[in-house]
Amino acid sequence: MGFHSGWWTYFSQDSGQRPKVTRELLLRVFSYARPYWGRIAILFVTILATAGLALLTPLILQDLIDNAIPNGDYQRLLFLSLGLLAIPLVGGVVGIVQRQVNSVIGEGVILDLRVALFTHLQRMSLRFFTNTKTGELMSRLNNDVVGAQNAITNTIVTIVTNFVQAIATLAVMLAIEWRLTLISVAVLPFFIIAARRLGDRLRTIRREGMERNAQMNALMNETLNVSGALLVKLFGRTQDEIDRFHNRAEGVAEIGVRQAVVGRIFFLVIGLVSAIGTALTFGIGGYLALEGVLTVGAIVAFSNYLTQLYGTLQGLSNAPVEFATSMVSFERVFEVIDLPLDIEERQAALDLTEVRGELAFENVHFRYTPQGESPLSEVSRFGMDSVVATLSGGNGQHENDDQAQKVTKSQARELALARINFKAQPGQLIALVGPSGAGKTTMTYLIPRLYDPSEGYITLDGHDLRDLSLKSLTDHIGMVTQETHLFHDSIRTNMLYAKPDATQEEIEAACQAANIHEFIVGLSDGYDTIVGERGYRLSGGEKQRIALARVILKDPRILVLDEATSHLDSQSEALIQEALNHVQLGRTSIVIAHRLSTILAADQILVMDRGEIVERGTHSDLLAQGGLYARLYETQFKQSQAAPL
Repeated sequence: MGFHSGWWTYFSQDSGQRPKVTRELLLRVFSYARPYWGRIAILFVTILATAGLALLTPLILQDLIDNAIPNGDYQRLLFLSLGLLAIPLVGGVVGIVQRQVNSVIGEGVILDLRVALFTHLQRMSLRFFTNTKTGELMSRLNNDVVGAQNAITNTIVTIVTNFVQAIATLAVMLAIEWRLTLISVAVLPFFIIAARRLGDRLRTIRREGMERNAQMNALMNETLNVSGALLVKLFGRTQDEIDRFHNRAEGVAEIGVRQAVVGRIFFLVIGLVSAIGTALTFGIGGYLALEGVLTVGAIVAFSNYLTQLYGTLQGLSNAPVEFATSMVSFERVFEVIDLPLDIEERQAALDLTEVRGELAFENVHFRYTPQGESPLSEVSRFGMDSVVATLSGGNGQHENDDQAQKVTKSQARELALARINFKAQPGQLIALVGPSGAGKTTMTYLIPRLYDPSEGYITLDGHDLRDLSLKSLTDHIGMVTQETHLFHDSIRTNMLYAKPDATQEEIEAACQAANIHEFIVGLSDGYDTIVGERGYRLSGGEKQRIALARVILKDPRILVLDEATSHLDSQSEALIQEALNHVQLGRTSIVIAHRLSTILAADQILVMDRGEIVERGTHSDLLAQGGLYARLYETQFKQSQAAPL
């Protein structure tokens, strides 16, 4: 009983929901093909030519057997033999043309789609990226775009080719002998049932294999990057990760064996059904030949057509699901392209060429998207499900999730920022202080329009930021974030990201101002030194000084510094602070301060707590008030009072 139960699982019907294709989706997919209609017409001609050439060989064989050989017609024999040679030659040339035209169409459509997708992603706000898994975006840019490419270059062309060839083959078979044709078609229900049943089972196994591959790849991605490898070593989990990887790789191997066995069974069963049709054809056809109704050549030709027919029908039997599966890739790409832009540039946006640097927040409120609310829906990609839990391999859901979520919500405030009002005059230094999570970084993110306020507005030189072009903001606002990011490239390339046309002298001057030039020239490759992934070959302070040098090279009118000196020792901090004092002259500077040297130099200190400005003033004024700032000073700043200013 166990054997039969286990064996039946090889043939069980796939209970998974099949993807659906809508009319709107098809129209949108075909809209991307409009620039290629001329080539599509050529492609269709090559399909017809290929189908026509496939019909000639059996007819030539029939003529050879029935006429040329029995009649001893040497000239006819030579002509037909040359025809058998010419058909594959011409077919090969047509195939090359078809492949070339097909590739141009497919690659062109995918290029347009890929660029449209990447362009839209570049225009999405930071809110989108904080609520979306990077792996999901990579999946849509890679897996789904490749899936869409497969739909254009393979699936659609194969379906059309098989359909045309099946119709043409049936027409010729009917012309040769209609009774044999009906007998051949009589086995088609068994053929289709076998193909669908085994095809569904193969797809189920293939989907499971993709899921296991995804889990194995996710584990590799998590543990083989710098951060993951460091974590594994620090916690001494090397052998655990080896065992975990072995288990997942073993699962991939096991599903590979199942796929190979079921695939072989698939071709065995399909071959047996085809053999039944062929046997009936030769048996009944032979009887008709003995009766003088058919010639031997006609039977040979008919058997060749029968092989072609079964081959095309086998392809068409799986065509609906294969086509729908390919279309899901388009659906997933279109979902991203259709996402609305949070940060849009108005049509008549003002392009400021000169900026004085007056910055004002007017009754600003801001709320983040609720935790866990992703802008991308969980679109079921047939055969390619997402990995939710990387290490455990589960779906990440636990019985106490609801309770944990309630605790999280009860601790979080509704608004990240509320009732923010302040004005920074040109050339002023505004210091933001407050406990962790008070909203300081969020506030700085609103200045270059990484987010837009939920209520209220922010002005630059009296202009609402939403009325200005995005280029104006990026040109005149320079920001050093708390998490310094460097590209896996040379120091020079990372510097040029701020100013692509900068000279070497300008780069070195910026690095000297940031107290990093001497360190760079001391490296074996100098400014051509590769910093490694995310700059991991450098220390935190070195990365931060390069980031400072990069923003100095940009030479903006407004500086936003999020803990810009937090990773520096006292001596480096003093040199950086001196450099910043020169850079900040004539510029508006918004600085999140965690050191006394910064706040003592500030023209105004804004003290934040739970998203609101609760105190404001100079250092001495705030100390005299004896409020939150005075407490922060006692716990965070007082010990650094002796630090060089």
